[in-house]
Amino acid sequence: MQNIIVDGEIVSPSKVVCIGRNYVDHIKELNNEIPKQMVIFVKPNSAISSAIVCDQKEAIHYESEISFVIDGGKISAVGFGLDLTKRALQTQLKNQGLPWERAKSFDKSAVFSEFVGFTGDIKALSLQLFINDILIQEGDVALMINKPLEIIDEVSTFMSFAAGDILMTGTPKGVGELFCGDRFMGRMYNGEQLIIEKCWIVL
Repeated sequence: MQNIIVDGEIVSPSKVVCIGRNYVDHIKELNNEIPKQMVIFVKPNSAISSAIVCDQKEAIHYESEISFVIDGGKISAVGFGLDLTKRALQTQLKNQGLPWERAKSFDKSAVFSEFVGFTGDIKALSLQLFINDILIQEGDVALMINKPLEIIDEVSTFMSFAAGDILMTGTPKGVGELFCGDRFMGRMYNGEQLIIEKCWIVL
């Protein structure tokens, strides 16, 4: 089982629930249509990683996301997440009307910082992603089409969150390809307060 760290404690999520197309500007940058209902997909526990690993055979794109640990159907902690995607393969699968798992749910495709307990105002949360010291992505809950509590309610109509499961809430604009040796810096804010800062070197 792959693990995450929540307030210094080891937690083993059963799955990662992900929301696609949740920021309008990101939808536009990929020339997608705004969905009429939530786009929901799942990454297995085997996708969870604390390292960013590139693939020598095919390009992988990064997508930074505000991520939550769910306990008892409620948000208990927040962290910085990266949804890694094999974009060319995803496009091919979509064009054929096939599921996305091969492009989205591969091993080490869900990268996380540590998580910190959170009981504050969800609307105050925002993130920034720097790559090689350049600000590449930034977004906040206000920009989301579907807000975190709405997502939890919708997912819960057909699938249960086990204790410690993770919710990834979608990515703002600015996604792109990662390269070996890139320096990623993820930051999470609660209002003006920096609550998480995590650095990765792409392996």
